[in-house]
Amino acid sequence: MNCNVVSIFSKLIGVVLVLLLLSARQVSAESVVALTSSNFDDHIGKYELVFLNFYADWCRFSQILAPVFEEAAKNVHEHTKGQVGKVLFAKVDCDRETSIAAKHRITKYPTLKLVRNGVVMKREYRGQRSAEAMKNYIIEMLKDQVKEIPHEAEAQHVEEKKPALLGYFAGKETEAYGTFRRVASDLRDDCNFYFVARPAGENVTVTADAIHFKPPRAKFGEKHETYPSLPHLYDELKKWAGEKCIPLVREITFENAEELTEEGLPFLILFHHPDDKESVEEFTKVVHEQLQNDKHAINPLIADGVKFAHPLQHLGKTVKDLPLIAIDSFRHMYRFPDFAHLKVPGKLKAFVDDLYSGKLHREFHYGPDPTVGGAETEPQATDPPESTFKNLAPSRQRYTILKDEL
Repeated sequence: MNCNVVSIFSKLIGVVLVLLLLSARQVSAESVVALTSSNFDDHIGKYELVFLNFYADWCRFSQILAPVFEEAAKNVHEHTKGQVGKVLFAKVDCDRETSIAAKHRITKYPTLKLVRNGVVMKREYRGQRSAEAMKNYIIEMLKDQVKEIPHEAEAQHVEEKKPALLGYFAGKETEAYGTFRRVASDLRDDCNFYFVARPAGENVTVTADAIHFKPPRAKFGEKHETYPSLPHLYDELKKWAGEKCIPLVREITFENAEELTEEGLPFLILFHHPDDKESVEEFTKVVHEQLQNDKHAINPLIADGVKFAHPLQHLGKTVKDLPLIAIDSFRHMYRFPDFAHLKVPGKLKAFVDDLYSGKLHREFHYGPDPTVGGAETEPQATDPPESTFKNLAPSRQRYTILKDEL
């Protein structure tokens, strides 16, 4: 009797082990998980990173991407084997899951978004659509974004061009450092993050558990601000760091141009020589003074006039004419009359207002508006140059565009 019980029990264990093995193989085979309204939040909250593919079956670009995305998922899962809750590759059928697509403002297929610790990152994946490139992207995202500086003196040599946050902590095991690391992951594209070990000795300038912000185009120590709150509070630190790292005036590059055009706001661009810091500082100062309340209407940017020489040619200008300011409305480009006029109170604000009143378009086509009591002038018709930055918007050779925002 006992032998029969043992035999039956052994068989049951064998069946359970087989079922577990089959289940494991099934989960492994499903490298990309299909998300729906019923399981979306549950899956998003379980993983450090979730790589989302918003697609439509009828979209040919989505069809091309599907097997590549699957291969990338298998490669990443192989790389992170044994690390529970690290990465999930997932897909959303936007025709079926319309509420999820609407919530994430999907306007083109396929759209690839990254979710970190349950929060959808602002920047999409816009890189090469190959399994290798996507694998490398995710592996890079898993890395600690905080660079360690062994000695305080070396903080003077951090990259000047990009804004930076420097954290001074007793060690990497502290709660404050953990919070700093999370914020660094969230804002990795906007700021550099550095960890400076607790200073030792008499000649130190910073105490432990402190965070300092270095603005762009400056050395640490020239201009910096100290975080005024407790460094271990994540929400407060992220809000403060976000305000510092994502400025009102941003730099446009060929790498982020597509993303900036998708924001849908006309560009107000300062074209400057890369060695010219003064015009950048003056432009930034005036934008903050005059256009702080116009963030919903205009996108203030700075551009390297050497790299963006083509738009200058459309304006009939060259590098020798730098610095100069222009509006690109995604239909036409309008040049600010004279950079020296930037110092005239309200002049830049009036230039932006003239775009929305239609005055810029009208005057470019029909000459200056008549002034009250002024001398009569013969209107001279002109044609404003066509937009050049609209060509940097998402391409129909890469996406199925649902609607044109520009």
